[in-house]
Amino acid sequence: MSTSILIRNGRVIDPAQEIDEVTNLAIQDGKIAALGAAAPASAEEVIDADGLIVAPGLLDMHVHLREPGFEESETIETGTAAAAAGGFTAVACMPNTEPPLDNDAAIEFVLRQAARAAHTRVYPIGALTKGREGKELAEIGLMVRAGAVAFSDDGVGIADASVCLRAMRYVSMCERLFIQHCEEPALAGGGCMHAGPTATRLGLPGISGTSEVVMAQRDITLAAQAGVRYHVAHVSTAGTVELVRKAKQEGRPVSAEVCPHHLLLTDEACATYNANYKVNPPLRSRADVEACLAGVRDGTIDCLVTDHAPHRSEEKEHEFQFAPFGMIGLEIALPLFIQALIEPGIITWPRLITAMSTRPAQLLGVTGGTLTVGQPADVTLIDPRQEWTIDAERMRSKCSNTPFDGRLVRGRAAGTLAAGAWRFRTENLSSAARRV
Repeated sequence: MSTSILIRNGRVIDPAQEIDEVTNLAIQDGKIAALGAAAPASAEEVIDADGLIVAPGLLDMHVHLREPGFEESETIETGTAAAAAGGFTAVACMPNTEPPLDNDAAIEFVLRQAARAAHTRVYPIGALTKGREGKELAEIGLMVRAGAVAFSDDGVGIADASVCLRAMRYVSMCERLFIQHCEEPALAGGGCMHAGPTATRLGLPGISGTSEVVMAQRDITLAAQAGVRYHVAHVSTAGTVELVRKAKQEGRPVSAEVCPHHLLLTDEACATYNANYKVNPPLRSRADVEACLAGVRDGTIDCLVTDHAPHRSEEKEHEFQFAPFGMIGLEIALPLFIQALIEPGIITWPRLITAMSTRPAQLLGVTGGTLTVGQPADVTLIDPRQEWTIDAERMRSKCSNTPFDGRLVRGRAAGTLAAGAWRFRTENLSSAARRV
């Protein structure tokens, strides 16, 4: 590993410092050493970043690494290898493992595995309730001490309002982020796709968008009483976007995230019965997609995430109704967000970096999100012009369950550095390096 790296002539974008200019970035002993005119003229390794974007390391705050319990689908090692190849220097992993991450020993296990095998930083998210059953609170305080950065029962929402309020109060006392999968089960009705004309035509049971809106509305009210920072996971409906917008206007500590598939696809994609389109929350209507895009544009939606959910091909080959929910996303999220948001001019590159790096780091209270001198050198180099075709069979993830296979996209990660160490870089970037 080089102890000093000089990245020259890149477009450095650091929203936290309001920097967007072509300049140099110096790394020394795993930390940001200098930026701009203060950067030295040489280093042990010099990278010519002409035409590349140099950004704070991307952070995906919604990932399923499947370990422990489902290692046949993904492990911390393979999931973080995929993350690094996608430009992420850190991921936050959800607790729906087997057993769930609902106690301090489980959090410590993830951190030990990450220290042994991870290609990126790994931040564990603890479960809110024991077994993620929504009945009895998990050991929130002990998990905070062990290293949990936030709490969620992701995959299910807490249906019991009294349990939810107690959980919010404990999470607030621990000064952590409360993340909710908003889905009222009585209204979701065991559906497998968005409840609308397409589901009716296909003869498939639907999941009403109202199930998301009702729980989000309830939770925003409860969160105000509990004094907790509240985050809506994978927003998918116009109604939820409007609720978050209103809460922000009222000055409440409410935030939200969205996935690329909820910006690029509608429920009509399910007409082929291809289970790779089956996700939860489901692909929604065109009006919902437009509302989510508008939410990103005006800042209502804070973060861009993958909800990376690997499943083996034999699982996804089941009939649509019985196949598991979820698609992978770590290696392809960046170009998909570029396609959904940058190419149509909905947001700028600094806004994209904010939503994929700066803001997630702020919400989770973790390292990253900036290139400030003295901070750990978590850096992502992006080639915004490279055109390529997504090939699901060449993913570093153990699984290939994506409906975007064969899609032509533009832009990808050229290299990722975590604490000044290369975790991934393309052959082109390697050939652009030289020793001085």
